[in-house]
Amino acid sequence: MPRGLRKRGRRNKRDQDDQHGVSEETYPHEVTNESLPQPTYAQARNSEPSWIIPAASQNNDEETNPEAPFGFVDAEIKAYFRTVDVQIRDWQESTAEVEGEDEDTETDPNEERRMFFVAALTEMQGKEKQLATDPDCSIILERMTHSMDDFVRRVFVDSMAGSYKVLARHRFGSHVCQTLFTLARDTIQREIKGIYPQMSGSEPQGELRTMVQLIQDICEELLPSLSALVMDPFGSHVIRSLLALLCPRLAGQDSTQSTLVRSKKSAAWKAKQGPMKSVFDKGKGKDHSNALHVPSGFHEMARRFIRTLVTELDENEVRAMAANKVASPGLQMLLEVEADQGLSDEPGSLMDRVTVGIMSASRVGQPPSEPSDYLNTLLRDTTSSHLLEAIFTRAPPKAFDVLWSLYLQGKLPRLAVHPIANFVVAKALDRADEAQLSGACQELHEVWPRLIASSRSGVLKAVIDRAAKLQVLGDDVVEATLSAFGLEKEEKRSSLVPCALALLSYEASNAICDYNTRKSAPEEQPKYHNRKHEKAKQHSNSLEPQLPGSLLLQSLLQLPEPHCQIVTDSISSLAMEERIQLAQHSISSRIYDAVLSSATISSKSKRAFVMSFTGHYHQLADDRLGSRVADRCWDFADTYLKEKIARSLIPHQQFLASSFYGKFFNRNLNLHLLQRRPDEWRNLQAEKRKKLEDATPKDSSSSQPTKESAVIPSTHQPSATESTSPQPKKKRKRQENEIDALFNASLGKKVKKGALEHESRKAVVSTGESAPVDKGLQEILGAIKLAPNSEKSKSKRSKRS
Repeated sequence: MPRGLRKRGRRNKRDQDDQHGVSEETYPHEVTNESLPQPTYAQARNSEPSWIIPAASQNNDEETNPEAPFGFVDAEIKAYFRTVDVQIRDWQESTAEVEGEDEDTETDPNEERRMFFVAALTEMQGKEKQLATDPDCSIILERMTHSMDDFVRRVFVDSMAGSYKVLARHRFGSHVCQTLFTLARDTIQREIKGIYPQMSGSEPQGELRTMVQLIQDICEELLPSLSALVMDPFGSHVIRSLLALLCPRLAGQDSTQSTLVRSKKSAAWKAKQGPMKSVFDKGKGKDHSNALHVPSGFHEMARRFIRTLVTELDENEVRAMAANKVASPGLQMLLEVEADQGLSDEPGSLMDRVTVGIMSASRVGQPPSEPSDYLNTLLRDTTSSHLLEAIFTRAPPKAFDVLWSLYLQGKLPRLAVHPIANFVVAKALDRADEAQLSGACQELHEVWPRLIASSRSGVLKAVIDRAAKLQVLGDDVVEATLSAFGLEKEEKRSSLVPCALALLSYEASNAICDYNTRKSAPEEQPKYHNRKHEKAKQHSNSLEPQLPGSLLLQSLLQLPEPHCQIVTDSISSLAMEERIQLAQHSISSRIYDAVLSSATISSKSKRAFVMSFTGHYHQLADDRLGSRVADRCWDFADTYLKEKIARSLIPHQQFLASSFYGKFFNRNLNLHLLQRRPDEWRNLQAEKRKKLEDATPKDSSSSQPTKESAVIPSTHQPSATESTSPQPKKKRKRQENEIDALFNASLGKKVKKGALEHESRKAVVSTGESAPVDKGLQEILGAIKLAPNSEKSKSKRSKRS
């Protein structure tokens, strides 16, 4: 064994004597020669193995220190920015209080904040890259970015130009880039409209590029390394945020796009960091317009992203990205961009490579005759199934028909029950035509009960939604729903709402109800428990309303009139206590909202639903959620129906007034005016209804009005017995009586008691008011003048005594 590779045994005596020299065992690869000059300390350090290089030398080398590629932040600067973070947190949490203050305040709360923010920006100048890659200061930088105006934001983006390739692959710098690209959208929208910030009093130090130019230059910087960034665990999120900026329609197209830009873990961590918003004026830095304008160069830049990946990656590499947890969301968004650009059906496109040539073959008219094993694997994979959902959603019509016939038709019973593939089937059913939907209902005829037993109602809901949108196959959908819950018989159909809410069959729900009944009476419980009883014991709490069941019933209410009656009839067959319980639950109360807002339900059925609660509205309104349902019913009712509801609540007026939630509903009733002047009450309600219809947008059927929006102030001047409607103010003002109104009209609100008599007399002499007001004012002043003097004299006498 060579001498230099010896690990154990007795150490060489010559090495022990020369402890400060350079031994042979240290450099086994070099030939020692005493005649040669001895290496210096620096040469010895460079020739040592990498594993014994001290950490200090690694910190000075950018290539060997990926954690701090631009250097570390000084301890003093880091401590300063921690104080900045604490101050901004306090201001962001107190923004709601600042917004609720009166507008006529003399001091500007934003002036102090601007001075503090300018000092922080001055300290940040020249250290942007170090702060962005620091684990503590990166989140502070993100918090500060929300409070920057357009000019400062452009300076900040420009200061890191040329380093975005490194920042995108950094653990903390990538999040800073994401925040910048997200906030840049509002700045770009203002630049398109010609709104640019004006900087006065500052000497120009060069031409500052606009945000549109900066984003294009960043794309040019990242294009050469695009294929590596898409597969990078940190750079992939940056590319997705950049694609969402280049194609704004993708970001607002579906709620699932938010999960594509930022992972659930990252979103949960950022939610713990507190609110991220501007500390300055309300709504600053936001563009509230619904239409998003896209610069002309962004579409071409998005196409360059697609062409770069198509050129750099071959077919196998693109298909491998589908199963990669890091690259699959990025590839899904690239497919969205490709479909938005109209490039999906071109030969060699990304979607054509993932679908193994189906896109180009369907365009020519020669679709493949056999399915691919690769796509069958994607159907059942946890990661790549999301990609297949995007393909079924955005594929061209001809390609979708080919995908349906090859991979779904004839296989729906197995795929609908699969824990992963059922989501892909539900997405595909959203685009199915009438023939495909009818075939799916026939295939799944025997599988509907298994779907409910396995709590996978997504396929059934997709069938109902598609049938409601196409306005076809109503009988088949109703039959499928009844068979899924075991309600084929006529006498069982009244149990549709309780069974659907709990996502249980008729037999399972009855077993649980029997178990709960026996549980309430322990003396009647049997000693022997069979397997069915034990299963009911495990699911004794399963009768609680479930969100999928509520959504299923809301979809049924969108069917045409003859078919949606199975839900309304089931609701009307329930006892009043059960109906009130459903209205007071956060999940099941949405069914009542769908009944009143559905366009397919007739007004007669809605009126019958509202009138069914007559005599029980005081119980309905005595709850946080039930009062909201009562407000919806009150808003729907016409003047005649409102009068019937209000007269039924006259005996319960005291109960509503003492209820914490019912008092708001009681103010809408205005029962005092109804009892004394019914005609005036009817005119007031008709006027309120007209204003409510004018203020409600056309697509308000899906919106849920709040208590404040349900109450609309009237121009009618209320009498002394009429209660005023609540105002959506932060503080409710004290109701003024006739004497207070008289004082405020003549003397003003802020008048000292000592100057009351002088100011009032001066006002009476100077202003030419009518005689009755002056006479009454003098009498009131005389009474007020005598009363305090008599009390003061009595108090003085008591003190002297």
